[in-house]
Amino acid sequence: MSQKSLKVALLQETDRGSRDANLDAIEAGLREAAAAGAQLVLLQELHNGPYFCQHESVDEFDRAEAIPGPGTERIGRLAEELKLVVVASLFERRAAGLYHNTAVVFDRSAAIAGKYRKMHIPDDPAFYEKFYFTPGDLGFEPIRTSVGKLGVLVCWDQWYPEGARLMALAGADLLLYPTAIGWDPADEQAEKDRQRDAWVTVQRGHAVANGLPVLACNRTGFEAAPANPASDGRGIQFWGTSFVAGPQGEFLAQASTDQRELLVVDVDLARSENVRRIWPFLRDRRIDAYADLTKRFRD
Repeated sequence: MSQKSLKVALLQETDRGSRDANLDAIEAGLREAAAAGAQLVLLQELHNGPYFCQHESVDEFDRAEAIPGPGTERIGRLAEELKLVVVASLFERRAAGLYHNTAVVFDRSAAIAGKYRKMHIPDDPAFYEKFYFTPGDLGFEPIRTSVGKLGVLVCWDQWYPEGARLMALAGADLLLYPTAIGWDPADEQAEKDRQRDAWVTVQRGHAVANGLPVLACNRTGFEAAPANPASDGRGIQFWGTSFVAGPQGEFLAQASTDQRELLVVDVDLARSENVRRIWPFLRDRRIDAYADLTKRFRD
């Protein structure tokens, strides 16, 4: 870790209707973040297009791109020009019939500093990701950058304490989650509130349990379901609420539920050391008694 204070930015966006329009919005957001003094910018999950996993269609694979490729080239050029560390999120075409949900990190350079392939892949109503994405094979390895070691995970990963813990054990300085999550419009408001609160709470728990700052960047806006027989037609209302939490789970900044927003905040990286001294969870872990964690279930 090369510094004590880090100005971070989260770009909470909507789908603008096309890949080029989305990249134009990202470019504008990166320029605004750089002008505000940000050093690290986190983008939302699958930011180059709509959240296409609301249905299963082989045509959607046409959205995938090679890494490196045109999408990474444009963001990489901006990272180099603006001297930003950028965490991007792409639909990766690794080979014919082999695709991943992949986060890519640029370290103030057009060159790729590292990538992370989403490990936990959901298969739920309107989130049919197992049809598209092969589970990641790069493990839980932080990516070294000029602003520290980034524990990058993606969306569904954020519900699993194991991923956050393994990133922390590998020396991550921050946990970062590009995200695409929202409500079924048919749900009652009380259920919507419970879901969003659970999403926020579990990630604040990762901050507390590991003594690390957490950055979660979600998309916002309504995205209609594709009009075909494989879709229920209700769509998803993405709930935004992108946020930054400190190492005791405290909110440092939080975005709205329904607006495009650039969240910029200072993160004190030295607090992780101080918090871990008073709450030494890593010291007191009973690693001699955790073997059953590798089992699916204890019958």
